[in-house]
Amino acid sequence: MFKSKALKIFVPILCLVFIAAFAKHRLIDNKHLPESHLFSKDMDETSGLAASGLYNDIYYAHNDSGDTSRFFAITADGHLKSTIYYTGINRDHLGVIDCEDIAVGPGPLKGKSYVYVGDIGDNSANRAYITIYRAEENKRWLTDSLTHTAVTKLNLKYPDGAKDAESMAIDPIEKLLYIITKRGDSVGVYTSPLKYKAGDTVTLQFRGRLFFEGLKPFKWITAADIAKDGQQILIRSYEKIYYWQRLKNEPIWQTLRRKPRELPYKQEKQGEAIGFTPDGKGYYTTSEGAYAPIYYYTIPKN
Repeated sequence: MFKSKALKIFVPILCLVFIAAFAKHRLIDNKHLPESHLFSKDMDETSGLAASGLYNDIYYAHNDSGDTSRFFAITADGHLKSTIYYTGINRDHLGVIDCEDIAVGPGPLKGKSYVYVGDIGDNSANRAYITIYRAEENKRWLTDSLTHTAVTKLNLKYPDGAKDAESMAIDPIEKLLYIITKRGDSVGVYTSPLKYKAGDTVTLQFRGRLFFEGLKPFKWITAADIAKDGQQILIRSYEKIYYWQRLKNEPIWQTLRRKPRELPYKQEKQGEAIGFTPDGKGYYTTSEGAYAPIYYYTIPKN
């Protein structure tokens, strides 16, 4: 009799435990499983990611130092659609030196969408200037597996000496290009107008410094993105993702002065890429390494 009563109590409890464990696995643990991975072996040092401004399910990515002057159009699940080559200005380094981030935003022609590739890496902090390459988005990138695009080049100088940076983003509201430096106990925020002529050399404007807690090099800043509508900002380090919401179209450098929220993130081998989805409801991350995993996260409402 006692065993029968005990079983009647124990079995439902055991079932509830299994149900709870299954729910945790589906609802919590699986949030941090990769959505997919990068399928092209050419993408082995991925350092930047940005959603197309025109085409659904298309993202742009690129490798960092050691690669030639090119970037990739990929689907959200990592399949390569096109490799897009352009002519860089540094002939001794395959056209570019160290491309570290990529962004999509407005440009000189109204109604057009442009890709900005940031050759902004400078590990030794000795470059006379860094270079941004701007290319207008093109339908051929969806159909031609290999293509070449014209670019407009902008050279940028820091007002306070050379810096290493891996984070670049475009503010579509104020039409500013943002660069956030990588190293140091705190990092610098700099801007430049998107309106420029080919080959211009412009001095960046210093907007302030950001401090992030943590140990070096884990807290070094490796990527940034601004949502398509300009209302949300993401900055990532090797171990954390930070999030801000803009208030009433204030300058983003002012938004960044407020304390950020920390968003979900599964530690990656060498995470250096982050990009909002076009609707701004989520974001993707990926990292360096051949066939690197792609993670998707929904932005929490609170």
